[in-house]
Amino acid sequence: MIKFQNKYRIPSARLQNWDYGANGAYFITICTDKMQHYFGEIFECEMQLNELGKLAQELWKEITNQFSYVELGNFVIMPNHVHGILIINKSATVETRFIASPNNEEKKGGVTGDKNPMLNENISRIIRWYKGRCSFEMRKTHADFSWHSRFHDHIIKDSTSFENIQNYIENNPSKWEEDKFYK
Repeated sequence: MIKFQNKYRIPSARLQNWDYGANGAYFITICTDKMQHYFGEIFECEMQLNELGKLAQELWKEITNQFSYVELGNFVIMPNHVHGILIINKSATVETRFIASPNNEEKKGGVTGDKNPMLNENISRIIRWYKGRCSFEMRKTHADFSWHSRFHDHIIKDSTSFENIQNYIENNPSKWEEDKFYK
């Protein structure tokens, strides 16, 4: 493993030569910490959402209101994880964030410059917002709620893969006992 400032670092799971803000479809999986069943249970091959599960579902739908360049594909809330397809389409969006700033290049991102992750319109920013919003709301009623620190992504490269992933998401509750996240 690589060390940074004399500490071990976990290498990034992201594809190194890919722009995660590029237009495209992304299959996302976000797990709860220690795979705890926070969102409900599977009963007779259907997901029965509890209060936290309903909140996770509502906030997933809110992604399109928060990020105008995102469309939602299929998604499902499972007992201990969320699967969803996020489609980035920036063709109709206009960058207005720094127009009012007189020296916008100097101020962009503060000390981190253009490396500030909150200034980039990409998958990481979307997931950071979703996880943060869920955590904030869910901890009001379930103080020990937490997510796993990372998330999994898969860049969907063609229509066959897109269709297969949509079917996987749709059928995930009925195949729960075969799922690698089943515990």
